[in-house]
Amino acid sequence: MKVLFVLTSHDELGNTGKKTGFWVEEFAAPYYSFKDAGFDIVVATPKGGQAPIDPKSEDPDAQTPATERYYKDEEVQNIIANTHRLNDQKAADFDAVFYPGGHGPLWDLAYDKDSQQLILDFYNTQKPVGAVCHAPGVFKDIKLENGDPFVKGKNVTGFSNTEEEAVQLTDVVPFLVEDELQKAGGHYTKTEDWGVHVVEDGLLITGQNPASSEAAAEKLIAILKK
Repeated sequence: MKVLFVLTSHDELGNTGKKTGFWVEEFAAPYYSFKDAGFDIVVATPKGGQAPIDPKSEDPDAQTPATERYYKDEEVQNIIANTHRLNDQKAADFDAVFYPGGHGPLWDLAYDKDSQQLILDFYNTQKPVGAVCHAPGVFKDIKLENGDPFVKGKNVTGFSNTEEEAVQLTDVVPFLVEDELQKAGGHYTKTEDWGVHVVEDGLLITGQNPASSEAAAEKLIAILKK
């Protein structure tokens, strides 16, 4: 079985002069869950090439066994340095798609037409779609054929407003994930800040924050192995 991971190409944290990108744990924990379960994994970004890493995700307090494994893994470092281009990927070639977070996707993937179409292609062909932390924000502008928002009526989660406030980026990000999912008609739920919370609604799996990334991947794997 084969899964597509979609990472951001965006590395500027608004107008702060600081860098952003993808969050290492949210890639590493799901990546190794899929890899250890025997899946083939392809990693793509809008621009291809090096995927930018959020420097905050390299802080000592953001490290987990999965991130430690990631930093020692030359093969995966090479994959991150040479990602495929997103517009070359087709849902027909994969069994599932997974979007790790970090703040980067709020600026590029949330508005990326190739990403939006790809998600619909997976979903419409009965293939699961997963996203964690800020990545559920990529659903905000996706519309179904009948014009309804993609998340309308669906149970979803994602990075909460209180978590964004805790990292002091409420006024920096282009939108708040919790607000946008609710605006699009999603039934948004959350647990306490930084707690594990994963929501499964049919083929759509969402996780609230970095701590939820491995559990979200495990739910996706369980669907694929049914």
